[in-house]
Amino acid sequence: MADYHFVYKDVEGASTQWDDIQRKLGNLPPKPPAFKPPPFEPAPDPDSAPKDKSWVDAKTEDELDELEDDLDDDRFLEEYRKKRLAEMKEAAKVSKYGSVMQISGSDFVREVSQAPQDVWVVVFLYKEGSPECGLLLRCLDELAIKYPATKFVKIISTECIPNYPDRNLPTLLVYHNGAVKANYVGLHSFGRRCTPEGVALVLCKSDPVLNDAQSGSEQAVLEGIRRQFIEKVVTEHEDDEGGSSSD
Repeated sequence: MADYHFVYKDVEGASTQWDDIQRKLGNLPPKPPAFKPPPFEPAPDPDSAPKDKSWVDAKTEDELDELEDDLDDDRFLEEYRKKRLAEMKEAAKVSKYGSVMQISGSDFVREVSQAPQDVWVVVFLYKEGSPECGLLLRCLDELAIKYPATKFVKIISTECIPNYPDRNLPTLLVYHNGAVKANYVGLHSFGRRCTPEGVALVLCKSDPVLNDAQSGSEQAVLEGIRRQFIEKVVTEHEDDEGGSSSD
């Protein structure tokens, strides 16, 4: 008859009374902790996440378009989705500008005359190597960054207007809805000292030419331009007085 030997293996982590006595006497190592499996946590489900403003903010423009039918039952989120979508489209429109773009005569109609109806266009006529043109261009470069919803372009004067006299440079033309709304001939048009603040004030003298896409209203933009101009004048006055006193 076959001889069967059975080996009994206790539950992992279990201990006999004899083992416990031996451990107290130091004859056996400490009892290892009983194994406990980690608690079960189901994988997060994106569709079950709470739908709030932060959930909408995390969506891209394409995803917001696709959500139109899903949010019909939640009026608040649907209204917020529309608001965020409008903000993103406005930001995309603004990002087209932000610098003084070089154009040629063949680009003029497309870039200036056919610009979107709600966009003001500032056209800079210049000549290479002219110090006066260089000074005004530096001012326009700064304004283009500060007011990215306004379109700034530059073009060599004779490409825009054949035989345009150099004595009239630099010249700024302001367009809106395909029509000339203002023109400024010569550097003296912008005051004794040509500064970005002074150029901004002149451009907005009669029309809301500059738009930062953030202030919320034309009046707010104009008030900001006036405040910056006054601060610049005060700073220059203090610098002049400081220089005179040191002499």
